[in-house]
Amino acid sequence: MARIIGITGGIASGKSTVTEFLRQQGYQVIDADQVVHELQEPGGRLYQALLSAFGPAILQEDGRLDRPKLGAMIFGDPELLAQSSQIQNQIIREELAGRRDLLAETQAVFFMDLPLLFELQYEDWFDQIWLVDVTVETQLSRLMTRNTLSQEEAEKRIAAQLSLQEKRKRADVLIDNNGSLEETRQQIRDALQKLERR
Repeated sequence: MARIIGITGGIASGKSTVTEFLRQQGYQVIDADQVVHELQEPGGRLYQALLSAFGPAILQEDGRLDRPKLGAMIFGDPELLAQSSQIQNQIIREELAGRRDLLAETQAVFFMDLPLLFELQYEDWFDQIWLVDVTVETQLSRLMTRNTLSQEEAEKRIAAQLSLQEKRKRADVLIDNNGSLEETRQQIRDALQKLERR
């Protein structure tokens, strides 16, 4: 029976640093954001569903999704946001479940990187949940730098997710990502050892 570990964290907490290291250690990682991007490519299931719901105004001239335009449109309207979330979450869940079941046939342990693991109630999929944890100050400064956002814009995006404080209570393993890269890696090694011993 495969053991599946969920990885989550707040926006800009450093999940990709953790998943990259896990891949280097030979583990398979399903990246939910990557799956979403694939589904949003022309002809993908999300692309078709969003096009049906919102019409061709959400496309760029080359026929690809205009993500910034779609984002601005739905984040400005609570009803459209709810409609978009409902359409997308169902399709994403089905796709992730399919990929999870395929990997479970060949892997003893594998990981799934889900930014909204708690918000979208994926907890029961996992044997363990690892939270990539940072202070709010670290998160804010990284997000402002990474996405070139003002402090206000960055705070809004952070506020749209469940607080890290709440996530800490619900996670099984905390990976403190405030320090150096080597400190983070050492914590991952320790968590992997405990996992392999179980």
